[in-house]
Amino acid sequence: MAGAHRRRAPRPSPRTKERGALVVIGAPEPAPSEPSGAAARSGGRDRYFDALRAFALVRVVTYHTFEWPWLGLVFPSMGVMFALAGSLMARSLERPAGQVIRGRLRRLLIPLWAFALVLGVAMLLHGWLPGADVLYWVLPVGDPPGNAWGEQAWAVLWYLRTYLWFVLLSPLLLRGFRIAPLPVLALSLVPVLLLTTVWSVPDGRLGSALSDLSVFLFCWLLGFAHREGVLDRLRPAVVVASAPVLMAAGGWWAFHHRIDGSYDLDDIPLAQALWSAGFVLLLLRFRPDFGWPARHAVADRIVKVFNARAVTVYLWHEVALMVSVPLIDLMWNVPALERDLPLDSTWFQFAVAWVLIAAAVALFGWVEDLAAKRGPRLLP
Repeated sequence: MAGAHRRRAPRPSPRTKERGALVVIGAPEPAPSEPSGAAARSGGRDRYFDALRAFALVRVVTYHTFEWPWLGLVFPSMGVMFALAGSLMARSLERPAGQVIRGRLRRLLIPLWAFALVLGVAMLLHGWLPGADVLYWVLPVGDPPGNAWGEQAWAVLWYLRTYLWFVLLSPLLLRGFRIAPLPVLALSLVPVLLLTTVWSVPDGRLGSALSDLSVFLFCWLLGFAHREGVLDRLRPAVVVASAPVLMAAGGWWAFHHRIDGSYDLDDIPLAQALWSAGFVLLLLRFRPDFGWPARHAVADRIVKVFNARAVTVYLWHEVALMVSVPLIDLMWNVPALERDLPLDSTWFQFAVAWVLIAAAVALFGWVEDLAAKRGPRLLP
């Protein structure tokens, strides 16, 4: 916004999806990262995975602030998050499946319930009248309901719903994957292809769930392939030849099936699936030595906080963006702030949002500790 007469902070329009982060998800997966290579042999953390998850969360917040369509091509954060979570899930399923699923549900649902309590009360105060589908806030096998006032905050819960379904399906998926890893991996792109070109996606919650599961199934199974050592057994030449083909197909589909002139992968499921598949395949097959953050205390600390508070960052980042708008509006009423701060800049809103996200981590992050059966801490 230009000019001193503009009195409103820039505000990102609500998005129904963020596929191209939380997350969390980007998604968020608060458990220790899957060790690989030397880390696996020593039983330590995989700092490369930790860094990818932290970067994916930052990318999600950046996208929801600026909505640059090219961000999904530069780094498809949600595909990365699902792949990391898939690897962790395969590792965890070395234990009894029921025990693993209960633990994953506890880590996911308790922070969600805290979020639902706060946002639900706020939406009630803004005229929301919940119906029987309010139970999706208790167990989000479908998208939780809400009103238009809170849509920017609750729309991102599609990731948690998709993650929940992948967790529930993982014992069966892993069993099938172990029978024929490469054929199952290749066939996992068939559902999104059929839903895009042959069948119509059903309306409502069922259609949304099927669409998101089909888009990110390949990435989830890539996580299995990483954990099971399938990727390491693939010759580099095969990966270098295959991944660019997938990405080229995804890019071609995106630019030839634009939505309102935009090539944003969020709005083009098949393009998202193919681009993410090739991108994540390269990321997981060619894993660099990422030990340098451990030698830099500040960087190491930041990465650890992002990983330990991934669910909190993902859940509350849109609320932070919403709150930043009236907060910056108030700043316009202070002459010194109006004169000295770039209140009309989206970059300034981005900075304010991160301050508010940090406040959310301080206020609600300890819920993740309780969900993990740890003592609550202000910061991990």
